[in-house]
Amino acid sequence: MSAVQRHIRLFKNGRNQALRIPREFELPGDEAVIRKEGDRLIIEPTKKKSLLKLLETWEPLDEEFPNVDEGLLPLDDVDL
Repeated sequence: MSAVQRHIRLFKNGRNQALRIPREFELPGDEAVIRKEGDRLIIEPTKKKSLLKLLETWEPLDEEFPNVDEGLLPLDDVDL
């Protein structure tokens, strides 16, 4: 597999150095992580964490939840 490469120009954007990412190198999403390894800059897209993936990492709770309906009127007795 040959690596695709393209020469680009760096420019200043305020006090930051910037570059335009060519279409063929576009990353998904709207956030990325950048790190420096020697003279190289590595830019990687961030992976959105889903709620389901987060919940899969949680341990089950051993405690009982209180009955939140206790003391409330039955729905048939409520005037709307």
